[in-house]
Amino acid sequence: MVSGVGMLCAVTFNQYGRLFYLDPGEIHPVVGDKVLVPTDAGAEVAECAWAPVRVDQDTSGFPRLCGMATEDDLRRTAVARRCRAEALIAARRLIRDHTLPMKVVAVDHVPDAGGLGQRTTIFFTAPHRVDFRSLVRDLGATLRCRVELRQLSSRDSARVQGGVGSCGRDLCCATFLADFEPVTIRMAKDQDLPLNPLRISGACGRLMCCLKYEHPLYQRFRATAPAAGDGVLLPEGPGRVIGHDVPRDAVVVRLDADGSRLTCDRAEACRQCEGIPDDGG
Repeated sequence: MVSGVGMLCAVTFNQYGRLFYLDPGEIHPVVGDKVLVPTDAGAEVAECAWAPVRVDQDTSGFPRLCGMATEDDLRRTAVARRCRAEALIAARRLIRDHTLPMKVVAVDHVPDAGGLGQRTTIFFTAPHRVDFRSLVRDLGATLRCRVELRQLSSRDSARVQGGVGSCGRDLCCATFLADFEPVTIRMAKDQDLPLNPLRISGACGRLMCCLKYEHPLYQRFRATAPAAGDGVLLPEGPGRVIGHDVPRDAVVVRLDADGSRLTCDRAEACRQCEGIPDDGG
């Protein structure tokens, strides 16, 4: 018996949204079932995206499903959805009336915030800090509940709104990324990518998170592969390294005899590189 073996399932609160992994406990939902997920605001309805499967890891640290959603839970979710839609319309109208440079990107509504009554949280983006005190008062009077406004960064805004990246797939931040890790222009340079902002920026306008995925591979490759200009002796004759093909784990060599180019395996090039003098040697 494997130590720590357990069951896990995945749920999502929105179609094509981020997946959350939980311990199914004693219930066995199938894909498409509505389940109750524990949150800071109480149990919320989510949809099972992956049916429970057995995993060879300790699952004691994962939250556990509260149970299957009932008709009352579904009606409560429908009411909350309607309240969010009404809050969105009201917020956009009042922002326009107050002529504030804000854009609403998401609305969250909690029917009973820990016994404190209803609470509506409005997430927005703005080019700078905004004085929205009068807006909060008007929103509270219009929605008849406690209202909070939270400003999001460009990356958080993309995560909340979702979308499709240049790769044709759903945004990583909206599906599986739990934390944002620093991405630098050096990563694009190390991968020989064009430094055109339109080519290497994501939907948020910042450098694409996926630049970090393959960067360690490029670092390991450059640490072991012959550098550009190094001499190699191949079966076809002596030549010089003129480029790298990291995805194929290969180097591009130009033969000294006729100037033709060929691609050879990195490991083979490393072996043939030893003992070959530099251009000035």
